[in-house]
Amino acid sequence: MIIYGVALLSLCTLAGIFAGEVLGRLIGVPANVGGVGIAMLLLIFFSSWISNRGTGLKPKTEQGVEFWSAIYIPIVVAMAAQQNVVGALHSGPMAILAGLTAVGIAFALVPVLDRLGRKKPATATPASLSQTAR
Repeated sequence: MIIYGVALLSLCTLAGIFAGEVLGRLIGVPANVGGVGIAMLLLIFFSSWISNRGTGLKPKTEQGVEFWSAIYIPIVVAMAAQQNVVGALHSGPMAILAGLTAVGIAFALVPVLDRLGRKKPATATPASLSQTAR
């Protein structure tokens, strides 16, 4: 049912917000640091884990997860719009350094993820080669 997809999303959101709060306190920032992003990563991980386990998600549950996954991007954009970007930029180069570091890591991971996602091509056997040559 769709409600299970919403339940999975809500559990991931609660875990992500908690992790973001803990991360913020660990680095000395009195705010949630990356809670929404952590929640989205948890949602992707658990959805993939359930699918790869063999049991899979029921179609209605999968629809619920897909809907909330799709709606998550506008939510993140709206939350980012509320941030005081001008204040962060005037307070020092740390915001710029953090952004550039995140973008650099993301760019560096593209080839790694590409290699992990590729399937090995099927090797041709001599019998199949002789049949195609005819």
